[in-house]
Formats: sequence, C-alpha cells, structure tokens
Amino acid sequence: EQGCLQFWAARSRALAGRWTAAGPGGAAAERERRRRQREGLGELLRSIRGLPAALPALPLELTVLYNSLLFTVEASDSAIEGEADGIRQGLLRVLEACGACGQDLSMEELWQKVLQEVTVEELQAPLHRLGALQAAWWLAAGRLGSVAGLFQRLSTAEDTGRAHYSKGQNELLSLLKAWRVPAEGDSLPLVQSAEDLKEVLWTAAAFLQGLQELEAGNFPTALSLLQEAAGGFCSKKVLAQISTCLGCCAQQMGKPQTALQHLKRALQVDFQCLPALSHVAAVYHELGETDAELQALALLYETLEKKPPAAASLSPCFLIQTELLVHTPTLTSLLRHPHPSEVKYLLAQRCLQDGRVADAVEHYLDFLALLQEGLQQQVPLDGSSALPRIPEVFLEAASALEQAGRHQDAITMCEEVISRTTDLIPRMLRVDERLEQPECPSPGAGLAGGFLSHKKESLCCLAWRAAGYLHQGWAWAKLGESKEAITQFTRCLSDLLRVRLCEPGIEPTENLLPEVEVLQKIRLLSLIGRGTQFLEMGRHKEALLDFQHGLQISPGNPAAASYLVQALWKLDRKQEAAAHWQKLSQSSPGKEGQQEGKGRPLPLYLGSCLEQAVFPHSEPLASCIQDYLGTAAQDTS
Repeated sequence: EQGCLQFWAARSRALAGRWTAAGPGGAAAERERRRRQREGLGELLRSIRGLPAALPALPLELTVLYNSLLFTVEASDSAIEGEADGIRQGLLRVLEACGACGQDLSMEELWQKVLQEVTVEELQAPLHRLGALQAAWWLAAGRLGSVAGLFQRLSTAEDTGRAHYSKGQNELLSLLKAWRVPAEGDSLPLVQSAEDLKEVLWTAAAFLQGLQELEAGNFPTALSLLQEAAGGFCSKKVLAQISTCLGCCAQQMGKPQTALQHLKRALQVDFQCLPALSHVAAVYHELGETDAELQALALLYETLEKKPPAAASLSPCFLIQTELLVHTPTLTSLLRHPHPSEVKYLLAQRCLQDGRVADAVEHYLDFLALLQEGLQQQVPLDGSSALPRIPEVFLEAASALEQAGRHQDAITMCEEVISRTTDLIPRMLRVDERLEQPECPSPGAGLAGGFLSHKKESLCCLAWRAAGYLHQGWAWAKLGESKEAITQFTRCLSDLLRVRLCEPGIEPTENLLPEVEVLQKIRLLSLIGRGTQFLEMGRHKEALLDFQHGLQISPGNPAAASYLVQALWKLDRKQEAAAHWQKLSQSSPGKEGQQEGKGRPLPLYLGSCLEQAVFPHSEPLASCIQDYLGTAAQDTS
C-alpha cells in the first residue's frame, strides 16, 4: 500500500509539474499538452479508485480529483453542473473511509455530513479545495444561497465571527472574504491554488449579484456590487464587461455622464468590447449629442465590418476564471454584439431624424443592399434586434429620398412595398378601434389572442401599403403631376375603406390600437394631399370636401383648417373663410402638436408627409382676410 501511494504521488507530481512549467509552441500545442495532462490525471484517478477507500490515500486522491476537475472544466469552457458528480464521488469515498454512507443525500446534505463527521487534519485542505470547486459549479448555476451555506460550513467559528456583516454589507462576499484556506502541503503541486480560486469566486459572486440587482431594478445596490467586482481578480475582458454593466446601471439611474465614464473605461481596458461602444452611442442619443452619437455608430460599424481579432491564447495561470462562472440572460443582453446591418440602420435612422438627408439616403441604400445579401438570415428574430419591419425600412428610405428631391426613386421604392403587401390584405377588415389584448387571460384567450394578432398584422400591412400610396401621391405632386398625385391619394383612401376607423368627430385617444391611429393619420394626410392638388387644378369644391372630411377625422388640425379657409376664399365664400380664419387664429398655438404629443409617436416614415402637409401660405392668406375684414368694418360703419 505504501508503495502504491509513493507511485501515485510521484505520478501526480509529474502531471501537475508539467502544467507549471512553460511549454513551447503556440495555442494548439498548449491545448494538446493540457489534453494529455487531463487524460493522465483521469487515468491516475481511476487507478486510485480501483482500491477501497482508505484514509491514508484520501489526501492524494482528493488532490488528484481536484486537479483533474480543473482540467475538465477548462476543456469545456464553462463550469457545468454535471461535473459536480466527480465531487460527489469524492465525498462518498471520504464517508466510505470513515465507515459512513450518504448515497441518498443531496449535495448540500452530503457536504454537511462530510464536514461534520470528518475531523482528520490531513483532509481539511483537500476538502476545502473541493468545496471551492463546488462553489464554482453553484455560482455558474446561479445557486448563490447554496454557495453561502457551503462557506458557512467550511468556515471555523473564528471565521464565522469575522464574517459578521453590518447593514448594507453583502453576506456572501463577507463569508468569502472571511474564509481561511487551510495551509497546503508542498508535497503535491496544484494546477490552481485554493487561494487563487477564492479570489475568482469572490469576483464572480460580486459580479453575479450585481447583475441580479440590476435586473431587479435595485440600481444603487447593483452599482455597489459591480464596483466591488471591478476591484476584484479578473481578466481585462471581464473588467471591460463589468465596466459596461456599470455604465448601463448609471444610465438607468439617470446619470449619463457617469455612464459615459464607465463605458469609456471599458473601451480603454478592452477596445474589442464593442457592446460598450454601442451603449456609448445610446447615451449620446439620450443626451441629444447627435454628432457624437453618429461618430460612435460609425466607429462601431467600421469595427464590426473588420475581421474579428484572433482568439486569445490560453491563460497560462488559471484554469477557472471569472468568465467561466458568469453566464446570465442579463449579461448576455447587455453584451450583445449588434450585427453590422443593425448599426447601419441606426445610422440611417438617426440621420433622417436629424435632417441629414443626404447621409440618410446613403445609409438607407447601403442597408437595403445588405438586405439583398440575405440579412434576414443573419439578424436575430428574438426581439433583441434594433431593426423595424422591412416594409417600414423601405418607407423610411422613400421618405429620405423625397426629402433629397429624388422623387422618382421614392416612387419606385414605394412600389416595392405596395406590390409585396397586396396579397396580405383581406378585402374587408372589421376591427374595433379600441380592441386591446385582455389583461387577464381567460378560457379561449389563446385563440382570441391569435385572432387579434392576425388582425393587427393585417392592419400593419394595410398601413404600409396605404403609406406607400401616400408617399407616391406627394412625390407626384412635387413633380408637378397633379392628376397622377390625385390618383395615388385616391388609391390610398380607397384602401383605408377596407377597415373601420374612428367615427367622425372622435379624436384619437390612447385607447386606440396603434395601427388604427396610424391609419387615421394616413387618411388625414391623404385627404390634405388630394385637396391641395384639387386646388392646383382649380377644382375648389372637391378640395373643400376633402378638407372638411380631414377636419372630421382630426378636429382643429391646423393644416386642414388653413386649407379649408383657402378653399372657401377661392370659392368667393369670403365671409365663411373669415369666420373660420378667426376661429383658427384664436386657438392656442401648437395645440395640435400638444395633442399628438400625448399619444404614441407616429412612425418615422410619415415625417416627410407631415412636413409637406403644412399649410405654406399663412401670411398672404391672413393679410387678404385682414384687408377684407377691415373693408367690411368700414362698410358697416
């Protein structure tokens, strides 16, 4: 037995010694060397376990198990709960050597039994090392309570006394800090010391809890924990990730300048942390600093377009690192790498919103070129993408082309939307304009929800096609083709007859379906557009009817009201025109804008149409009416 122990110890020392020695070759050679070490340790462990468990051999067996599990975790690139089976077998061997059993116990119960019954001094350090590995598995699984319970059992009475924490301190971090790793003998080398693993566990615990608090909306607590993690033991990559999370937390707390400091630090530590650059752009957008936002987005797009950097070489120091233990949906969401096409779209959208029409056109056309290359298969469809529906992108591009004076290109762009949505719209669509998804599910709610979803999709398709006709109408009007413009506006209005909108005189409210509200606005803009073209052609009565219908849809709309006054004036109904003008001038300025501001924001693709619908002759018309009223007053006197 003594000879076997000496042989196994020599073999273990040799395998672990190869790890500590620097090896020649690159990453591939290093991976091969580690694979051989992992297989050698596994073979040695099987040899030891071929004999009955004995107390003299347990320190060696548990040390070999510890080294073997470290290599197994490193090879899998994550701490997998299934690997804890190796620890379980080790603990059962300890109980077997002590004449006890624990096959039916859970891992928490098994650890409690082992730590209560095993008092042999030589086993304390190996058991603490396995406890640290167990904590790593549980941290990776998000079982923070189990980790805290384990370290309470691992700590002596003196350690537990030092771990008492005051209000505001974190229990798990206090326990980890207070935990004293028993002294390790020099006879058997370790591929990663328990002290080093303790530092990794402390950093991972602070990081994980910070993410949990961030998800729960407890931002001050999250900020404190993430700052603790940033001061812990981690790689540059993880430090950049923590700094990114700190930036997002500060942004949620309404501290954009502090957020920028954290995000810039993330980029200083690791410029390949591209999610930090994406968040920088978002903060600049929040601050209204468009130039800085566009610069950040342009840099992000340029970096994403380049080939990704070569994979980092394997760490020569530690097999278990913080990044292997921290995997949460919150972190995945915050560190999601945007697709280059998403960034290109954001560039186009921000330029259009800021009135940088030429740049917007360029970015939209680049984006549509990416679309032809199979973008739909490259962008995630789980709701995390910043991209809108594809027809909306086409309509936004058409809006940018119109504003750039490329009216024929805008007409062609809209024709694509019209042709693609024609077969998706039913001949009649009956929808209660205030129909909403029920808050409390009831029997059959799934079927009702699916029916509502189908109707909403039909409404979206109808809105896109109607908007396509609307844009074409305004584009033909700009080209001086009034007849063609009237045709497109009429097609838009005919399309909208497929669905019941708000009754005349009912203003949009926040109870309206968003799709119905958009359809209302499209109908109003189309009536104003067609009315203006009737005026151009001298068909003043038809123009008057369109403006009257527009005011029925949106009472008090300044554009429709102003055009109504102009139509009455051209029909020589000057007294009526003057009365309407006086009523319009008495209304509070900006009332319509305030009313729209209370509701949902309208789609970006309607922006150019809203601008074109604004009445352009306010001052000349007002002057004429004032002259008329002055003359009428003199005649009366």
